[in-house]
Amino acid sequence: MDGLDVLKHIRADERTRLVPVVILTSSQEEQDVAMSYDLGANSYIRKPVDFVRFVDVVKNLGLYWLVLNETPSKS
Repeated sequence: MDGLDVLKHIRADERTRLVPVVILTSSQEEQDVAMSYDLGANSYIRKPVDFVRFVDVVKNLGLYWLVLNETPSKS
């Protein structure tokens, strides 16, 4: 099962369909970007090759998704 298959399962399950999903990948294929968004990804991030930049990207992702992003309230 690849990441896109996991995304399909996440979106198909009522319990997890609203969980924010960030694709963090090394793929630079435009079709992977399009498919990820078509399947319901909230963001698509290409991993930097440089480790220091990678750590910085992950820190910024955490800040955005955990602090700044607004999610729907549970009804």
